[in-house]
Amino acid sequence: MGFIGQVWWVRAGEDLVGAIAIDDADVPWLSGVFTPAPGFAAVRGLFARELALTDRDDEEGREEREGVHDEIRRRVTLAAPGGPVAEFLLHIEADRAWFRWSDEPFEEEDGSARATG
Repeated sequence: MGFIGQVWWVRAGEDLVGAIAIDDADVPWLSGVFTPAPGFAAVRGLFARELALTDRDDEEGREEREGVHDEIRRRVTLAAPGGPVAEFLLHIEADRAWFRWSDEPFEEEDGSARATG
């Protein structure tokens, strides 16, 4: 696919959080090698918490996980080679990152656009 070999960037404001070198594309999911930058230290705990919550399949766990996803989206941006994307769901574990993205906001279960910001 055309995504293989691309480098995507994760930023927190002006700070570089890391780079993702895409080596697998199973659209809508892309994944690759994550190379952390100094800015990763400030958000590492959020990504660890999000992964820890993936094993919880109860309502409280899902709500907590969504809250962590929202916090990740508030604190970092994801940029394709052509620039930032409007919406994303990003997971980082050790030297791997995987994500889905959209140029438009994701829809809620009721079909409305999810509020961003």
